[in-house]
Amino acid sequence: MRFYHNPRCSKSRQAFALLNEAGFAFEEYRYLSEGIHPDDFEILSTTSGIIRSKDVVGDIDVKNLDRIGIQNLINEQPKCLERPVLVLNGQAVVGRPPERILEFLQSQ
Repeated sequence: MRFYHNPRCSKSRQAFALLNEAGFAFEEYRYLSEGIHPDDFEILSTTSGIIRSKDVVGDIDVKNLDRIGIQNLINEQPKCLERPVLVLNGQAVVGRPPERILEFLQSQ
């Protein structure tokens, strides 16, 4: 279980605390310094709401990107990845609100 985390983001910190308080073991993945894990590009590119449009640099129409375009965008601009994100068993969930991550885990 990989948790994409930006400690400067309040929602990310809240989700991090929820996971810890619930006793889940997870890999904290600081995507701004580490980039996107190679195993997760495909999963993330098909996850609803995965792009944080206001952080996209350049004249890119995010609404018209296919999954390859999304993969390229998050590879080149990891800052535009919505956060927090939890990846588990070939699926991902955006933790907005943070409680969505716990709901996702309960459904697994």
